[in-house]
Amino acid sequence: QICLGLVKLLFYLAHSPLGSIVLLDFQPRQFVMVDGNLKVTDMDDASTEELSCKEDNDCTLDFPTKSFPLKCSSAGKCEGINEKKNLFNAYRYFFTYLLPHSAPPPLQPFLSDILNATGDLRYGINETLKAFEKVLHLYKSGLYLQKRPLLLKEYISLKGFRTVEAEDYKCWPSYSHLGCLLSVHSPEEAAAICNSQSQCQSFIVTQQRTWTGRPLASFQSSPTDLIPDANAVVYIKRSASSGRRL
Repeated sequence: QICLGLVKLLFYLAHSPLGSIVLLDFQPRQFVMVDGNLKVTDMDDASTEELSCKEDNDCTLDFPTKSFPLKCSSAGKCEGINEKKNLFNAYRYFFTYLLPHSAPPPLQPFLSDILNATGDLRYGINETLKAFEKVLHLYKSGLYLQKRPLLLKEYISLKGFRTVEAEDYKCWPSYSHLGCLLSVHSPEEAAAICNSQSQCQSFIVTQQRTWTGRPLASFQSSPTDLIPDANAVVYIKRSASSGRRL
């Protein structure tokens, strides 16, 4: 969410009515989240000036660990230097820390492609935004889910009940520090996640939604302590329920 918001912001800066705007003091502390949207807080060091040049050799974009040769345009300006400077700063301050850990395994290769392409400045801001929107579409639609055996049939569903909220086993990246709370596309995906975790014996798909509209599922190690809830469904592993009176 943070990286996508940043890319949308940089897309606007690259195509602003004033021309391509560069953030000269590009630091994480210059950004804040407001109602789920990334905002830049300080425009004092923003500039529309693009480096003047006479030849391509005048257009080297230098960073502490990398340098990029750019073209000198017929207008005597280094082509796209503001856009590329913003994009590489986004890569080194945000993408490298957030993208490798922020998606289900089937989507991670797509994010690795974005990471590598922006790190080498092979993508401009237009291509980067398209790549992010593709990943978001796959994530929200569930199209990233690989065909696999249907696992939900291994669970008993109890409609009209939910489990008591209590501290349970932890997982990563959980939305709750008290237990294992993850976003899922469907109960079928939740069943696959539960099967992949040795501690998990039951789960409930809650009414809570993430910023993408996906529901949150709570995974638990014990299927006991059920309480009535007309809007809830508890899924319990058949192996866990054998011998229990439900």
